[in-house]
Amino acid sequence: MKYIKYILGLDIGSNSIGWALIQLFIEEKQGKIIATGSRIIPMDQGILGNFEKGNTVSQTADRTFYRSARKLRARHLLRRERLHRVLHILGFLPTHYDKQIDFSKRYGKFVDNTEPKIAYNEGKFLFMDSFQEMLADFKSHQPDLFYTKKNGEESKIPYDWTIYYLRKKALSQKISKEELAWIILNFNQKRGYYQLRGEEEAENPNKEVAYYSLMVTDVTVEAPNKKGEIWYSIQLENGWVYRRTSKIPLDDWKGKVRDFIVTTELEEDGSVKRDKDGKEKRSFRAPSEDDWNLLKKKTEQDINTSRKTVGCYIYDHILQNPNEKIKGKLVRTIERKYYKEELRAILEKQIVLQPELFTDQLFTDCIRELYSKNEAQQRNLAARDFVHLLVEDIIFYQRPLRSQKSTLANCSLESRSYIDKDSHTRKEVPLKVCPKSNPYYQEFRVLQWLQNLKIYKIDTDQEVTHEFIKTLEDKQQLFDFLMNQKEIDCEELLKYFLNQTYPNAKEKALKSELKKWKDTYRWNYVYDIGEKSSKKYPMNETRYELKRHLEKVANLPDDFLSSEVEYLLWHLIYSVTDKVAYEKGLKKFAQKHHLDKDSFVESFKKFKPYPSEYGSFSEKAIRKLLPLMRFGSYWDFNHIDKNTQKRIEDLITGVENEEIRTILREKAEKYQLERETDFQDLPLWLAQYIVYNRHAEASSLEKWTSVNDLETYLNEFKQHSLRNPIVEQVVTETLRVVRDIWQQYGQGQADFFDEIHIELGRELKKTAKEREELSKQNQKNEDINLRIKALLAELGEDNTIENVRPYSLMQQELLKIYEEGVFSSSMEIEEEIEKIHKKASPSKTELQRYKLWLEQKYKSPYTGQIISLKRLFTEDYEIEHIIPQSRYYDDSLSNKVICESAVNKLKGNQLGLEFIKNHYGEKVHAAGKEVSILTEEQYKEFAKNHYANNSGKMKKLLLEDIPEKMVARQMNDTRYISKYISEILSRIVRSDERDEGVNSKNVILCTGKITSALKQDWGVNDVWNDLILPRFERMNALTQSTLFTTYNERYQKYLPTVPMEYSNGFQKKRIDHRHHAMDAIIIACATREHINYINNQHALEKGKDKKEKQKEHDKLREKLCIKKYNKGSEENYSWIFKKPWAHFTQEVRTALEGIVVSFKQNLRVINKATNYYECWVEENGRYIKKMVKQEGTNWAIRKPLHEETISGKIYLDREKITKNDILTATRKTVDSSFDEKRIKKITDTGIQKILLNYLKYKGSPEIAFSPEGLEELNKNLSIYNDGKPHKPIYKVRIYEKGSGRFALGEKGRKYKKYVQGAPNLYFGIYQGANKRSFATIPLNEVIERQKQGRSSVPEYNEKGDPLLFSLSPNDLVYVPIEGENIENIDFQNFSKEQKERIYNVNDFSSTCYFTPNRIAKAIFPKEVDLQRKGDKLSGSYDTKTASLEGIQIKEVCIKLKVDRLGNLSKA
Repeated sequence: MKYIKYILGLDIGSNSIGWALIQLFIEEKQGKIIATGSRIIPMDQGILGNFEKGNTVSQTADRTFYRSARKLRARHLLRRERLHRVLHILGFLPTHYDKQIDFSKRYGKFVDNTEPKIAYNEGKFLFMDSFQEMLADFKSHQPDLFYTKKNGEESKIPYDWTIYYLRKKALSQKISKEELAWIILNFNQKRGYYQLRGEEEAENPNKEVAYYSLMVTDVTVEAPNKKGEIWYSIQLENGWVYRRTSKIPLDDWKGKVRDFIVTTELEEDGSVKRDKDGKEKRSFRAPSEDDWNLLKKKTEQDINTSRKTVGCYIYDHILQNPNEKIKGKLVRTIERKYYKEELRAILEKQIVLQPELFTDQLFTDCIRELYSKNEAQQRNLAARDFVHLLVEDIIFYQRPLRSQKSTLANCSLESRSYIDKDSHTRKEVPLKVCPKSNPYYQEFRVLQWLQNLKIYKIDTDQEVTHEFIKTLEDKQQLFDFLMNQKEIDCEELLKYFLNQTYPNAKEKALKSELKKWKDTYRWNYVYDIGEKSSKKYPMNETRYELKRHLEKVANLPDDFLSSEVEYLLWHLIYSVTDKVAYEKGLKKFAQKHHLDKDSFVESFKKFKPYPSEYGSFSEKAIRKLLPLMRFGSYWDFNHIDKNTQKRIEDLITGVENEEIRTILREKAEKYQLERETDFQDLPLWLAQYIVYNRHAEASSLEKWTSVNDLETYLNEFKQHSLRNPIVEQVVTETLRVVRDIWQQYGQGQADFFDEIHIELGRELKKTAKEREELSKQNQKNEDINLRIKALLAELGEDNTIENVRPYSLMQQELLKIYEEGVFSSSMEIEEEIEKIHKKASPSKTELQRYKLWLEQKYKSPYTGQIISLKRLFTEDYEIEHIIPQSRYYDDSLSNKVICESAVNKLKGNQLGLEFIKNHYGEKVHAAGKEVSILTEEQYKEFAKNHYANNSGKMKKLLLEDIPEKMVARQMNDTRYISKYISEILSRIVRSDERDEGVNSKNVILCTGKITSALKQDWGVNDVWNDLILPRFERMNALTQSTLFTTYNERYQKYLPTVPMEYSNGFQKKRIDHRHHAMDAIIIACATREHINYINNQHALEKGKDKKEKQKEHDKLREKLCIKKYNKGSEENYSWIFKKPWAHFTQEVRTALEGIVVSFKQNLRVINKATNYYECWVEENGRYIKKMVKQEGTNWAIRKPLHEETISGKIYLDREKITKNDILTATRKTVDSSFDEKRIKKITDTGIQKILLNYLKYKGSPEIAFSPEGLEELNKNLSIYNDGKPHKPIYKVRIYEKGSGRFALGEKGRKYKKYVQGAPNLYFGIYQGANKRSFATIPLNEVIERQKQGRSSVPEYNEKGDPLLFSLSPNDLVYVPIEGENIENIDFQNFSKEQKERIYNVNDFSSTCYFTPNRIAKAIFPKEVDLQRKGDKLSGSYDTKTASLEGIQIKEVCIKLKVDRLGNLSKA
């Protein structure tokens, strides 16, 4: 036995790692904290907040989005260059345009710094003949458009509309070759949306979505509802009524035509569904500007109805309504086929009308120009024509999507081997997991679900599965039923069992019996007792959907859908994404299987593609496991693979086989696997043992013998392998921290760590949806606590009811309290409530009392008696644990009620229902009167009435015993991230060959519940309060108040707190980075016994009755805990955990005081990139395509050079600017953010005046500039513009003044576009003769210096002063005390006082800002920068400052070097 243990504790959060290394002396029962620290990964709070709220977070997602946009642009330009080359050979390009294209070296690209317009030459429009024809057309249709303005000019229509006229004309008449070139290049610019199969709106057979333009005949307004919303009933011309709310009046809708998307609900027979009042079920919505998919469908519907091409449709529309906005209103993104059909029709017509322009020789020349080295493609295209070349090969060419299979998870059970092309050696790679829609996976899931199914009685929690599934035949019938269901819930399952039990019963009798069964039985899966409802679980969704669609196929044989056919049909639907290829595949499938082609294709062509969801194993693994999991008539020994058959034979006969481990033989003996027929209906884990000889998910169990093994793992770690970059970042940084601890304190030797204890932050372990729900619940709890605090404080301050004013949403609850007579005006406030008002904020216990009191509707759950508010905080009442702490450790609010102290004493260590059954009707003297314990019936009624919405608490109140699954749930943490990190760390502490689990027995996972309990009992919370108290005392001094501390009578000292208005979201623990280290110390000292005790492990022990289990629990409690008696009581006590060793609390204080927090830095600006590109290479006289390495040095820039928003440089007479400043304007959409201040930043003073007038009229931006408000404004613009007309206002230009902007580039139009520079990374501090000077190094300069191999910061400044040192964000500096001798400072052994003067660099521009090293969050606005000047408080920033004690930090600071573990040295 080892007498000294080294234990590492890790507290891992989403952007932090707390660590602690402790040494335990087993025999002496002593310990020692060797070292502890906090490592922070700085992260934008927006990103971190989004992650915690459940939003998908990826810092690379934005880069991917922009890269995709650049690729789209590059592909558009490549198509344009190819078109230029073809049109040049054909001689279609206008001379001025053709001259500015390089056809010799740059293959169709424009000459540098030019980008001519094909329709304009030196500002003159080229196609005037066609324009005049169009003009004549407009004059005949819209004569009012043509008039003479006041200035003598004639009205005009845009030249650019000529393109739509030409697109219409080209369908029937000859046009010039230059005009045809314009049309072709125009189609390249806007070619429609390529829609993959399934991207269209899912077809719902029970819903009909249609688009209507209907006249509004009447508008009726209703009285405001409780929320203050005004509802309108809008009568439409066809008799329908559209109901909606609106912030602005809708009276002016009357008599106008509006567009609606109408969804009508249908019955199975296609008739319209009706509600209980007989009205047709129909919903309306008006498409918004950004609802592009719905607008796309509407446009497509209009084009289909008009039977015109897109160009004709647009031209005819503007001919009838010239004011129509073409791009936004008339045509949004529509499917590509519409453009394709139009261009094909135009080309075919022009080839017929002027064949001399499209000769065979020209076609051959075009092919050779494009594919000079690709002979195969030349031969392929030679059989085609110009229409195919231009339409299919250039403009509408779409490359196939790349396979994303590499991103799928690996199967842990199966692999494949291949011969590597380069090394010519055989290699093994894991197979990929299979999709969940795979028919084999569907069967596998149903079998697994059925294997785990249990039925329980609700009242007793007794398992009664055997009453429902008595024989193997019953189980097979249930399996057949499940295999034909899409999904199932508990009610559907009970209905099935009911039909099996009473096959001939009538419908009415079955409904009545089902209601009783729902009150009696539940399954073991997710179930809400209060609602008598459960989660729906997926069954064989694939077969269900296939059968549903096959029902519509004509003359289908009854036995058509065999397993083989099901797999083939699934594979076709799953694997083909292109719509055209999919329809071809359907026709081929129908032909091969002799099906009615038309009905089959019609039924399946809109089959919704399967979601991208994947199982845990590959198809190969599942096909090997399924034969052992099947049973009854589905089982066949011959379906088991040959290797497994051989293993089974050797298992049965006992033949020696090296491949069969001893543990497998033990399992076979235990589960009586003695004959071939026993190897059916096996659970998954046992099937895995038999097929693969293991149950572990890891394919191999490693043991790392030195720190070099961990280093190798980190070096070979594949980026993005964990999918979520936040999780990946914190996992890899954790491993680096462990590596450094191992190296520094264990010299990298094997078996240095005996145990590693881990706690993962809740947000890391949860899915995005769970994080979102947790975030919402936390906010809800926060709001409730704030309201209760406010109400308690209010109650404490007032002596009469009349003066008690409730806060916000508590008003109704408070009124109810008064109405029920809980508190009467004649009552005086008791002393206990008087105590509350003396505190800045009520204690946790008082909050809990009040919460529970409200939840119980002011009644005791065991007596039903009213609990008077005036006595609520007295000793007459206590918080009571429903399941006693002595039997089951659960200190959550869901295990607490408030009841009479005497009743609590009588209840002892009984469960709630157990106590009622043993003591119902007994009289107890409690709270100054005699009360009776409720009967069982009354108690159950109380629980059901009061906790209908809190099923967890109701369940606990009605428990007769502690079910095993309740304990098992606490013991298991199966989250992927927990398993991943514990599997990696297991490689460090795996002890011997018996330690064969994926997770070593020496890796212990803790939870927040455990650390919270231990922190409280070990006195660490008190240490924390003492550590952070100086910050609160400073705030008291600055604000000249006592609002930031509260006196605690129990501890006889002041504790930190914050005023009520700053308490939202405030947590004392979170304000200092050292709390991660504090938690890590607790985690390191938490033993497996602590975890077993808190998680009630004794309840899971098999073969022991209730008394024996309780004895085990009491024995463990005696070992871990001591009694702590309440003040002044010899009977009233509670059990608290013993401290790990005698002076533990003092050691924690010393360790935390000595911490220097280290921050991860990311200063990588550029790095060399090796790029490869595909090109034609000549080999042996033939051209072949190969990947070639790009020559020269390529640099990849790893930081953004500027912010996203692009502005234009402007000049305004009204705005004075200095020498270095410039004015830039950005186009913004008008919305509710436009207050008076922002409106004054609009460049156009006319628009400014209109918006200010309208805002003044409406009162608030939320109403004025809501979508409805803007609509009203644009209808009545002249009212707000002094009676003058004005164009509609949707977007405006907002100007900004600043010096940090620069031109985006020099080529093209980039010199006119300005951007704001990105944050800088280097701040140079230079030492002059007498004082320091400073320089912020621009990022573009840093990049150029690094490219040249020079240091990022110049060694000398302009004055010739040498560089003292440079600072970057999150660098550490020391601020010496005035007069301190720098030469004598021991940087590696700072004192406690010196560590308090360590600051982090925050950011810099003209000056440099610093944050105290340990501060994580401010406790008060501008806390760090706050100073008192006379009667006023002044400050600018919450957590950063430029000065300390009146001296600029940058003038005196000394740069420090800090490693991951917080070890200091001078930089």
